[in-house]
Amino acid sequence: MPKQEMVTIYVMGKAYKVPKDLTIMDAMEYAGYQFIRGCGCRGGFCGACGTIYRTRDSYKLKVGLACQTVIEDGMYLTQLPFFPANKATYNIRKIRPTTQTLVKFYPEIMRCISCNACTKICPQDIDVMSYINAAIKGDNEAVADMSFDCIMCGLCASRCPAEIVHYNVALLARRITGSKIHKRSSHLKERLKEIRERKFDKDIERLMKSSEQELSKMYYDKKIRDIEPR
Repeated sequence: MPKQEMVTIYVMGKAYKVPKDLTIMDAMEYAGYQFIRGCGCRGGFCGACGTIYRTRDSYKLKVGLACQTVIEDGMYLTQLPFFPANKATYNIRKIRPTTQTLVKFYPEIMRCISCNACTKICPQDIDVMSYINAAIKGDNEAVADMSFDCIMCGLCASRCPAEIVHYNVALLARRITGSKIHKRSSHLKERLKEIRERKFDKDIERLMKSSEQELSKMYYDKKIRDIEPR
C-alpha cells in the first residue's frame, strides 16, 4: 500500500500533519477537532462552516466553506461559523413592496462599486453583484429569483468594500416577494389546514418518545425517506 502523502496546516496557529487532498473540515477532524457547531450539512448547502485562511503562496486573506475547500500545504486557517452582520428591523406585514423598499431598509446598497468580489467568493456561484444592482433598481422579484440558492454563509459580506450585507438584503426581497407579490400557494393553505386539525400530532409525539437508536434507524432507512448521495 503506497504511503499517504501528508501536508502541514495551521489551525488557530498550531501546526498539524494531515493527509493531502482532504477538505478543511475532514482535515480538522483528522487532527482531532470535534465539531459541535459550525459543521451543519457537510455538503455545501447550509453555509455553517465559513472559514478564513491564508495560503503560503499568497498574501491574500481568503474565505471558503470548510466542507468544500481542499487544504493546501502551509495553509493557516480559522473557522468563522457566523459572520457578524447588521440586519434591519421591520414588520413584514406592514411593508409595502415599492421600488424604494430595499433601499429604505438597506441604504448601504447604494455604495456598491460593482467590484464583483461578492460574486467571485460565493460558494453557490450566485451572481450576487447582479442581484444587488437589481435591489438598487427596486426589483424585488429579480433579487428574490437570483438569490434563491443563497445559503446565507456570509462570505459575500466578508469581501465587500462597501460593507453591504448582501444576504440580508436578499432575504428581505424574498420575504417581500413571497408575502406581497406572489400568489399564496394552495399547498400552503392545505398544510396549514392540516396543522390546525392536528393531523401530525401523533407522529410528532411518536418521534419525541423514540430512543436515539430508533431515530437513527428511521433517519437512515431509505424506505422511509429519500436520502441524497454524499
